[in-house]
Amino acid sequence: MSTIRDVAKLAEVSVATVSRVLNSNGYVRSDTKERVAKAISELNYRPNDVARSLFKGRSKMIALFVPDIMNPFFPELARAVEDMTKQQGFTFVLCNTDDDLSKEMAYLDALTQKSVDGIIIVSSTMTADYIESFDIPVVALDRIIHSDISSVTVNNREGAKEAVQYLKDSGCQRIAHVAGPEHVSNAKQRLRGYLDVVQKEKWFTSAYVEQGAYHFEGAKKATEKLLTGQPEIDGLFVANDLMAVGAIKAAEGLGISVPEQLSIISFDGIKLGETTSPALTTMAQPIYQIGSRAAELLIEQVENNERKTFVEEFAVQLIERDSTCRREDDAIE
Repeated sequence: MSTIRDVAKLAEVSVATVSRVLNSNGYVRSDTKERVAKAISELNYRPNDVARSLFKGRSKMIALFVPDIMNPFFPELARAVEDMTKQQGFTFVLCNTDDDLSKEMAYLDALTQKSVDGIIIVSSTMTADYIESFDIPVVALDRIIHSDISSVTVNNREGAKEAVQYLKDSGCQRIAHVAGPEHVSNAKQRLRGYLDVVQKEKWFTSAYVEQGAYHFEGAKKATEKLLTGQPEIDGLFVANDLMAVGAIKAAEGLGISVPEQLSIISFDGIKLGETTSPALTTMAQPIYQIGSRAAELLIEQVENNERKTFVEEFAVQLIERDSTCRREDDAIE
């Protein structure tokens, strides 16, 4: 494989001159450019991206950190980020972190050594101080890391309130919640939205809330515990769609019909929710829009060499499907 030194030797110029031609940086005489171009063609030389990044100070590379690639929400998010980065001429790198701080730190170390231009991060463990120590643009997506770090999220609390109020208006008398992890900012907001609606009800106790850890199995177990411990539950707000699938399976295993005996509403709006049986009623995030917007904001910071803090919040939308229904039963005393 030809190197930049081979090109320089054939064109009878210095390596620095070849670099200037490749990167359109600095003055090079037209006849010299032609000799370099001819040498590149004859040798079929392909510039090394790392070498070019060292010369330019930029790699045209952007990374996305996600906590769980097995959750269908994140591949949908990644597709949006990838589309925007490709459109802008950037290379896209996807990193699955398992929400593990040590993995996040290892990825950051490796990527900065490769002169990554910026990072979009979905994290509940990364600290602002650690991110800022790398001195590269970062945009938090889906979850807020710190007020000093740009973020793109949705109105989790208001969306959760709307979801629970929808169950209430549909006639549900005892509404429980399968929550996300306690340390995750959007899970906290969705729990607060649930509590905004139900905490003043006479029937409400903490027994109506179980954590599902944003996982299928965790939600299945949490739902089983809720429905066996409080069999009067007729409405369930689940903090994400993946967990709602686990909730439906739990109800099915207990012989509880959805939505006839138990209405289930969730949060996210991933494609999976359209294919479940019954199909999920959900508070749909504009997944593609938030992913592409996060990438757009990051690229703007990279291109303009700016470190402004942007905070953008998108609205969610209720999508009614078959996992909920209206009830005409008398209120439970």
